Amino acid sequence: MGALPGLVALGALLAVLGPRLLARARWATREPVVALWAWQCVVVGVLLCCACALVLTGAAAWPAVRGLVFTGAPAGVEAAYGFPLARPWAVAAAFVFLVGGLRTAMAVAYEVAGAHAVRRRKRHQLSRQAPDLHPELRASSERSDRSEQLVVVERAEPQAWSLPGPVPRLVVTTGALQRLSSRELDALLAHERGHVRARHHWLLSAAEALLSGFPGVKLFAHFRDQVGRLVELAADDSAARRHGRLATAIALVELNPDSACPHPLAQIPARVDRLLGGVPRLRAPHRLALTVAALTLPLAPLVLSFAPGLTALR
Repeated sequence: MGALPGLVALGALLAVLGPRLLARARWATREPVVALWAWQCVVVGVLLCCACALVLTGAAAWPAVRGLVFTGAPAGVEAAYGFPLARPWAVAAAFVFLVGGLRTAMAVAYEVAGAHAVRRRKRHQLSRQAPDLHPELRASSERSDRSEQLVVVERAEPQAWSLPGPVPRLVVTTGALQRLSSRELDALLAHERGHVRARHHWLLSAAEALLSGFPGVKLFAHFRDQVGRLVELAADDSAARRHGRLATAIALVELNPDSACPHPLAQIPARVDRLLGGVPRLRAPHRLALTVAALTLPLAPLVLSFAPGLTALR
């Protein structure tokens, strides 16, 4: 059964070499959106290797599973996979992959439920700090724009954040309003809109879930750290394209100059230097080539899994 060793080898190769190559890639800082896509493709590729290996080991371990997997398959396809008659190793391997799959599902479910509870608690807290408008005024406001809601909170500290939901909320404090000019405030809000529109909270939750489920896997630790860094850079670029690099950089400095960010390269000084440096983006063909190359990573496990069956059909 050549497909299974190939899947295991490919998964190990992606898990080891993928983070090293992406962490050293100089283009990642220039193209954070493409880098985020590449990181996701590496992680999805590893997860698909494990999922496909689970299906194949399950088919090798139990005839019932094998019959289900190859239901309706042409003659010779099942034989092409070379399932052995002795199955103890297959049962053990299937059990290992099954435990990993259940652990991943539980970690994701726990993280999603936790993130939802946190957002709900923040919405309730925000409602107490900044009560909703009168129903008639709220209705007219909703008719004008239901895509988001801007909330101002009375607080001396200059802060701003976004709260995802059916109607996302962009929250700014009175301290931020006092320190920022109109253009800088627009850049700050564009930064938060960039997070909301790109669904960065989903990506961050997935990264946290994988790391909490498998704390010893370095791939997921690198993924969490790089996602935390790249989403900030991507949001900075989104704001800079609309309101200029200078306004975005000043807004970052004025807002949280002493922010204790867990991702060193996403700290305020490094982000300001990047914005003021004005490094040009990669050319469109280069971005397209990187995107297509990253897409091949999650497709490779599928090709390996179906290769024996497709070969038998020739």
